[in-house]
Amino acid sequence: MRKIIHTDKAPAAVGPYSQGVRAGNLLFISGQLGVDMSTGEIAYDCVETQSKQVLTNLQTIAQAGGSSLEQALKVTVYLTSMDDFDKMNGVYATFFSENPPARVCVEVGRLPKGVQVEMDVICWVD
Repeated sequence: MRKIIHTDKAPAAVGPYSQGVRAGNLLFISGQLGVDMSTGEIAYDCVETQSKQVLTNLQTIAQAGGSSLEQALKVTVYLTSMDDFDKMNGVYATFFSENPPARVCVEVGRLPKGVQVEMDVICWVD
């Protein structure tokens, strides 16, 4: 069984994809950008602010899908510069302080809307 997950509390998809898809006990959340839902803006000059907002948006969608970041199994992090790894990782650690999920972090040439960081996640749903 496949269920599409959508919440108005997180950025809308900017293309033909869903914010999330639940299949059985797995929730697949699409890559999120650091769009602040209260302003609609992105803090382009600050990878820490972007990282925090990305993780907040992921958490919001996880909750809409019946899960949470505490139930994250795997996170993929995309950075436009590995020079930002330590800054992103510092923020990331505040969201996953205990029993962190598996993770991969890669440097990419560009990301949508000119952001510095994007993340997606797979969560377990009880």
